[in-house]
Amino acid sequence: MIFIVVKFRVKPDWTDRWLDLTRGFTEATRQEPGNLWFDWSRSVDNPNEFILLEAFLDDAAGEHVNSDHFRQAMQVMPPALAETPRIISEKIGAAGWGRMGELTVE
Repeated sequence: MIFIVVKFRVKPDWTDRWLDLTRGFTEATRQEPGNLWFDWSRSVDNPNEFILLEAFLDDAAGEHVNSDHFRQAMQVMPPALAETPRIISEKIGAAGWGRMGELTVE
């Protein structure tokens, strides 16, 4: 699996509009072959920071960055951003979410 985490620091005046701005990109990416998830979260410490967790089954992530919706997103996002997003992108051995071993709920 290719596991990707991206932190987007958004300008304060764009914070309430960020999810609407990225909705088309999100929906199109979720429909891509090999996409396992594409989920947005918001930082509890910084209301202007959004975290994107995404995963692809295999090297399909390479196709993702060449898609029309990716190119379009790269055009519409910059005016809303306070800085260049920070990213971690790694190929890992997992095939999906597992259960946490340190905490069990029965």
